Amino acid sequence: MQITAQALAHFLGGTVEGNPEVTVNRPSKIEEGGEGSISFLGNLKYEKYAYTTTASVLLVSQDFEPREPLSATLIRVEDVYGAVGQLLQQFGAQEAGVSGISERAVVSPQASVAEGVAVGDFAIVSEGAMLGPAAVVHPQVFIGRNVKIGARTVLYPGVRILDNCIIGEDCILHANVVIGSDGFGFAPQEDRSYQKIVHVGNVIVEDRVEIGAQTTVDRATMGSTIIREGVKLDNLIQIGHNVEIGAHTVIAAQTGVAGSTKIGRYCRIGGQVGFVGHAEIADGTQIQAQSGIAASITEPGKAWFGSPAIPYRDFIRAHSVFKKLPDLYRSLSRLQRAFDAAEKKGRD
Repeated sequence: MQITAQALAHFLGGTVEGNPEVTVNRPSKIEEGGEGSISFLGNLKYEKYAYTTTASVLLVSQDFEPREPLSATLIRVEDVYGAVGQLLQQFGAQEAGVSGISERAVVSPQASVAEGVAVGDFAIVSEGAMLGPAAVVHPQVFIGRNVKIGARTVLYPGVRILDNCIIGEDCILHANVVIGSDGFGFAPQEDRSYQKIVHVGNVIVEDRVEIGAQTTVDRATMGSTIIREGVKLDNLIQIGHNVEIGAHTVIAAQTGVAGSTKIGRYCRIGGQVGFVGHAEIADGTQIQAQSGIAASITEPGKAWFGSPAIPYRDFIRAHSVFKKLPDLYRSLSRLQRAFDAAEKKGRD
């Protein structure tokens, strides 16, 4: 990928200071640089490197005021880290060899493909699907009927987006993510067998969501399973049907969320946490790894731990006592023997 500073500034919504025709072909760390590279200054702790870097282009904030001469061309942007994220997505797509629409991809004539979309080898884009501007579809991705993919969203190899699901803008779905699989719904019968409940809803993933490899999000029975803006899901997470996850919540690997649970905004959830179905979790809740959530949490901003989970500090105090139980038992036994001896002596 070879691109001029001017074209980069247009792509990132920034402005150029310096030579607009200088070209770059790779990103670099600011302390390493190198001719033909683009770096960034997002933290003023690294400002000293701005004056020595050999990078050709440097991303900086709109309000950055250099105190020494600079050799790099500047691109000023509102959000440096956001711009870096966009930049790395594009460079990553190019490094993976995804550019344009592969002759070995299958794109339905009834699909809508916007300008700048890349579709890799053996990807399938079904009828009625809509791919937004600069979306990147890596090899072997499946996009079902009437799926909508937002601008600049990246789907890594093996991602499956099943019929009627919606993915927002600037999302990243890592390898083998499945969006829109059937929920786990079965009705018990008189003969003790189970009748499958067909799930006819969909999944809505809002903007700037990142979903880790092999995570699955089930479609709703009716209506929508919803992943709100800015949510970050780690690898190997199971999200059940009709779940809603609030904006900017983060969830670590191997967590399972049972159907119809509603998780609030700005929550932080550790790995291997299990949620019972139909629970409601308040905004700002923090849950320690391997906890089990067996009921709703209604008070916002609290930390929880254990299985079933209790308030975090209570668990820590209880665990501290638990470790001392053998000593406490021996002390109690000594006291009991002393009491028995004193009682016997009193009777004598």
